[in-house]
Amino acid sequence: MKKVSLALSTFILIIGLTATPTDSVDAAAKRFKNCTEMNKVYKGGVAKSKTTKNKGGKTRYKPYVNKALYDTNQSKDRDKDGIACER
Repeated sequence: MKKVSLALSTFILIIGLTATPTDSVDAAAKRFKNCTEMNKVYKGGVAKSKTTKNKGGKTRYKPYVNKALYDTNQSKDRDKDGIACER
């Protein structure tokens, strides 16, 4: 019984260590189709840096800061202020 238990736990450990999560996507690789899709994940949009200021006035939500994600979705920054899809 101990051998079976040891073999089973070893098998589970090996499978657990070699399995890669299927839904882990690098944030930098995520390209959104439009601002509606981006705002479902990031309510305040995505900013290039934490020092970026919004040109358009007040926003309801604070943007998520990630340069790689901003660079991937830079086309969605219509007012070119460094924040894509701000709300």
